[in-house]
Amino acid sequence: MIDNSVFENKKVAFHTFGCKLNFSETSTVARAMVEAGFAKVDISEPADVYLFNTCSVTELADKKCKQVIRKAIKQNPNAFIVVTGCFAQLKPEDVAKIEGVDLVLGSNEKFDILSYIEDFKKGEKATVHAGQIGKNKEFKPSYSFGDRTRCFLKVQDGCDYFCSYCTIPFARGRSRSDTIANTMEQARKAAAGGAKEIILTGVNIGDFGSANGETFLQLIQQLEQVEGIERYRISSIEPNLLTDEIIRFVASSKKFMPHFHIPLQSGSDKVLKLMKRKYDTELFRSKITQINSLIPQAFIGVDVIVGVRGESDEDFMTTHQFLADLDVAQLHVFTYSERPNTQALKIEEVVPVATRKERSKILHELSEKKTRHFYKQFIGADMPVLFEGSDNGGMINGFTPNYIKVEVPFDAGLTNQIKQVELKHLSFDTFCMAGQLK
Repeated sequence: MIDNSVFENKKVAFHTFGCKLNFSETSTVARAMVEAGFAKVDISEPADVYLFNTCSVTELADKKCKQVIRKAIKQNPNAFIVVTGCFAQLKPEDVAKIEGVDLVLGSNEKFDILSYIEDFKKGEKATVHAGQIGKNKEFKPSYSFGDRTRCFLKVQDGCDYFCSYCTIPFARGRSRSDTIANTMEQARKAAAGGAKEIILTGVNIGDFGSANGETFLQLIQQLEQVEGIERYRISSIEPNLLTDEIIRFVASSKKFMPHFHIPLQSGSDKVLKLMKRKYDTELFRSKITQINSLIPQAFIGVDVIVGVRGESDEDFMTTHQFLADLDVAQLHVFTYSERPNTQALKIEEVVPVATRKERSKILHELSEKKTRHFYKQFIGADMPVLFEGSDNGGMINGFTPNYIKVEVPFDAGLTNQIKQVELKHLSFDTFCMAGQLK
């Protein structure tokens, strides 16, 4: 039995790296610690405990995690330092060697953090608790609640795909999810807390329910019925799991927004095979065509990786042309980096780092062009905007249903409110539409 009295009057601060899924899990851990007696403070403030929830999607992510952790330790040498998340799961001993780190928790162990920090005593070396995540079949529900407006709701975790470049199955284990009934209860809690919008998150959310006979389509059909939630967004969903039925449902839904985020990773079928992806470019293009046909105003974001082993100049040009011809609003461009224990390391053809960076620059420029084109189509339109955030240089911003960022002069009363706004003009520096309240 944990004695919560030791946590009273103790301060804890959190820093989250990486994806929306990490943010939802950090929030869940934070709520448990606050309920136990901790006072949550900003990461910039003095605290007794600092918790870092890490990412390890690329080598750069690893380096960034180390830099931020070392900086915090230097500024707070007496604080108890906890590191968890994907980096901690994949390389626990490396994390433990960072001078000043006290506790390393794996992806599953972070939810039991109160069991590990009872005395707050800094030792000569870090204690490591990182089990074999691959054997874990338990789903840990989570949702973020950093502000009242938007909530990141975890509906699925882990992945069974084992793409050749990816470490996610090693960091988060096999695919698993909660039941629709339990997920509905989490959504109701978010609504009761004042959230107007929920973003459904996970590693491979289209695989929801595969272990218990439920489906992602059934989930979103049920979530539509939750009172108090006015908007839903579907985070990244694999193209082979984005069924025609899901697209048609979103097209007819009053609550699911016209906004899709779909990982392509490469526009070359040869490279897709090397990546061990479960679709080809023909299937991907068909999904984009169907979305644009049924939901002409939809915002479509596409993930793409450049510089993977085996990607020739010709393969990259094929990808560039495929994306240039694709009617999408934004590209999320990732530069490949070698990850330990992945099958891609067996591919001999290595793309020089300088070439990877150049290819990334080219696709970032293409993305900017596409986003500008998408935004400009809506200049002069009247659209409902859900406002969020604080005063940012005298402005407050929010998003339209199709994910256009809009800003108007700051008014605290607009926070968490949906207001009709005329979109006036595009700021090319920030990709934000200046709006006028109707």
